[in-house]
Amino acid sequence: MKKILVPTDFSELAKNATDLAANLAQKVNAEIILLHVVEDASVASVQYTGELAMPNMQDRLFIYKLIENAKHEFDEVKDKHKGVKIKEEIRVGNPYYSVQDMVGEYNIDLVVMGTKGASGAKELFIGSNAEKVVRHAKCPVLTVHGKADINKLKNIAFATGLKDAQGKHIEIIKTISEFFDVNTHIVRINTPNNFQTDVDSVRELHEYAKESGIQKYDVRIFNDVTEEEGIIHFADEIDADLIVMATHGRKGLAHLVAGSIAEEVVNHSKRPVLTFSMKH
Repeated sequence: MKKILVPTDFSELAKNATDLAANLAQKVNAEIILLHVVEDASVASVQYTGELAMPNMQDRLFIYKLIENAKHEFDEVKDKHKGVKIKEEIRVGNPYYSVQDMVGEYNIDLVVMGTKGASGAKELFIGSNAEKVVRHAKCPVLTVHGKADINKLKNIAFATGLKDAQGKHIEIIKTISEFFDVNTHIVRINTPNNFQTDVDSVRELHEYAKESGIQKYDVRIFNDVTEEEGIIHFADEIDADLIVMATHGRKGLAHLVAGSIAEEVVNHSKRPVLTFSMKH
């Protein structure tokens, strides 16, 4: 892991994500790319280079003031985390598209971002920027709701349906295990619409763990009404420090009809959630 992208609006949630990313960066000797986006609905994402083509002077001055404020905020972050390599980036446009652009341009290994989740109609029709990034990012995304200390990472809830458990997830877990003394709790959620006997599930989970080379683990079957509720409730039961799972990255009608378990968990869990898009 070499480069960690942290989108920030300098809110308390964003500062929590920055603190966690800074601790992780120190642990794995990575560089943080701190991204602030000055929102402008007229463009998707434009890199700030000192000159801005605004339609009028009032807009130009307003954007300029926001950029100057961001520079002062960056200075405070760098003063707080002096032992961490931090590169700051300011973009004008849409936060989601700016993150997507940055992931490709900088070959980002991990995105760490704060989220307050979403609920009800907002979740269905708008969703959070974090939810959109989780759905489409070409690298793992770690979402954080509150304060989290990466140095206290002990228990991982690794939710899998086996069919979704591709190599990237295992590499992520192995990387975490290299730097932290963690116990991986591999869990399959049984629901009324997706039921499998405990005997078969436990056997398959053990076989999967051994084939994947996970060293320190246990397996669990957890029964609940839905997969997303089961993952959240299981993580609560074991007091997990981190949830790891896949997202299918569905778009359009497919997303509205089938939804995404990972996005539901990101929106409703109060624990850090590490996701990886199956498409990438």
